[in-house]
Amino acid sequence: MRSIAPLLAASCILPIALAQEPHDFSIDDMLAMQRISDPQVSPDGKRIAFNLRTTDMAANRGRTDVWVVELDGSGLRQMTAHEASDGNARWMPDGRSLVFLSTRSGSSQVWQVPLDGGEPVQLTQMPLDVANLCVFPDERLLFTMDVYVELKTPAESAERDKQRAAEKTSGKLYDRLMVRHWDSWDDGKRSHAFVWKQGSQAPIDLMAGMHADAPTQPFGGAEDFAISADSKWVVFAAKDEGVQAAWSTNNDIWKVPADGSAPPVRLRTDRPGHDAAPSFSPDGKKLAWLGMARAGYESDQQVIQIMDWPEGTSRALTSRWDRSAGEISWSLDAKTIYTSAADVGQQSLYAIDVESGRALRLEALSKGTNAAPQRAGERLVFLQDTLRSPVEIFSAKPDGSDAKPITRFNDEHLSRTRMGEFEQFDFKGWNNEKVHGFVVKPANFVAGNRYPVAFLIHGGPQGSFGNHFHYRWNPQAYAGAGYAAVFIDFHGSTGYGQEFTDSIRGDWGGKPYEDLMKGLDFALAKYDFLDKDRLTALGASYGGYMINWIAGQAPDRFKAMVCHDGNLDERMAYYDTEELWFPEWEHGGVPWENPEGFAKHNPIDHVAKWKTPMLVIHGALDYRVVDTQGLSTFTALQRKGIPSKLLYFPDENHWVLKPHNSRQWHQTVLAWLDQWTKK
Repeated sequence: MRSIAPLLAASCILPIALAQEPHDFSIDDMLAMQRISDPQVSPDGKRIAFNLRTTDMAANRGRTDVWVVELDGSGLRQMTAHEASDGNARWMPDGRSLVFLSTRSGSSQVWQVPLDGGEPVQLTQMPLDVANLCVFPDERLLFTMDVYVELKTPAESAERDKQRAAEKTSGKLYDRLMVRHWDSWDDGKRSHAFVWKQGSQAPIDLMAGMHADAPTQPFGGAEDFAISADSKWVVFAAKDEGVQAAWSTNNDIWKVPADGSAPPVRLRTDRPGHDAAPSFSPDGKKLAWLGMARAGYESDQQVIQIMDWPEGTSRALTSRWDRSAGEISWSLDAKTIYTSAADVGQQSLYAIDVESGRALRLEALSKGTNAAPQRAGERLVFLQDTLRSPVEIFSAKPDGSDAKPITRFNDEHLSRTRMGEFEQFDFKGWNNEKVHGFVVKPANFVAGNRYPVAFLIHGGPQGSFGNHFHYRWNPQAYAGAGYAAVFIDFHGSTGYGQEFTDSIRGDWGGKPYEDLMKGLDFALAKYDFLDKDRLTALGASYGGYMINWIAGQAPDRFKAMVCHDGNLDERMAYYDTEELWFPEWEHGGVPWENPEGFAKHNPIDHVAKWKTPMLVIHGALDYRVVDTQGLSTFTALQRKGIPSKLLYFPDENHWVLKPHNSRQWHQTVLAWLDQWTKK
């Protein structure tokens, strides 16, 4: 494999100082991992373009570059090496060049680089930042820009931005929700899809006049757009402009002529749930997308919807399959759709028969976390990671056999780190139903010794801690620090059937709490290296809520706790948050009509019983779980005289993303656990 060290030095990335001899896994090892994303198979199926993220400690950020590799793993090449971030690479139809997005000109614009070498050339000089790049079969480009809907051109939107920046006043006036979302305030602009042909002057706004975002905010991307095989149509996902965004999940699939000659039209109006990720079959005869049936529920089963293009009736292809499809990737003959799905603590790859909807799990690709499957000639290309290895690109035969890595970016570094071995287990949880969990041994494990326990509680609550290499809640970070990590996929988790996921509604402190306590008891009995007298518990988001709940339900069980972005008061949290559909679904309505739903398992009502030392962490830009919840938790702890600390990030949202902040987070957390378990 081509060494990346000279390229990193040439592009001014400050490397992370790491021990060269074998050592236990640490936060610096995690930050040093190269992160692969967004693989794109070339038109001839022989190459893969992808993003490679490198941690730039000097700039305190992750920086991405575009790379290309042959399907057999040879010919690995770095296509961009600028200090700016380059990504979202897409093949031009002839396969001889790539277009990508870069901020190297001072704003995000489209650039092009030839496959056989040469310097990138800037293609667009739009007055606004460009995002979500896609390519038409006829070589036109599709991308998005954030515009003021009432203005006619992007230039007018850019001029208004300048005028606003020059204003002396700073007040923001709103007359409807959402006023803010995730980590930013609503500025009145909407993300619209534009079509642009090289050599032309003005891009065409396909969504002119629509008060809607495409892709959906804040996490939608280029996967929310599809271009028909004849280049005549664009299909996209967007929320109905007439629906209040704060309490509806109703995203719809829309179609619009690619020349902008007619306004967008919804493909179907009778589905009140979330629809996303449209995808045309290779022959252009079918359109598929991911859809949820229930309104206001963000964790409903995600079913593959399919229709004959352009005028067919849609049908739920995978409604009888008790898993949620993760993406849509067509076989070359359009008879099979490949997808991934959470599956009993793993994320497995499946082949879906387009006629019958039958889902076949690819058994050889059922362990670990597998995602982004794509056909490349006679092979299937996908991403894979596990609890002991970060993401690399793999290929296999279409049936999943003969899997082999295409990239090995992290092999050399992993060979110098000691990680904990892991094992999955199951036990009888709530109502004696089967529940699953994992245990990860300390990296320095010695048989016969007993180790302190880091009991990790996942968020969501419709989420999972499974066989996955996580960059925020990585069990190996605790294993490397001498802890055994235990985590449970309690009722409400994903990957165990929709009924299991749905069961948490209205019962946040019931079934999950029982599963967590029973799972921990089971692990302590099964694994004699777990020290029952040195237990710690940690969680974020719903996991942070659960930490506050446990503090009032089992105040003597843990030596110390860590609560990251967790609610203390579910009643007040409703009025603080932005995505109102979430608490309305989880707690059965609005608090003035169903106060009992918000009071049933409310941590604030049990603060009198608290006594466990707790570290509280929160980010100022977290508008999902607002920082006053963390401050309130810390206030209660301090006023009761319970040993406690507050770690507050004024520049982070629901997550901790900046490398130096991530390092501080881990150092602070581990020091807190050590204080109470390693005296």
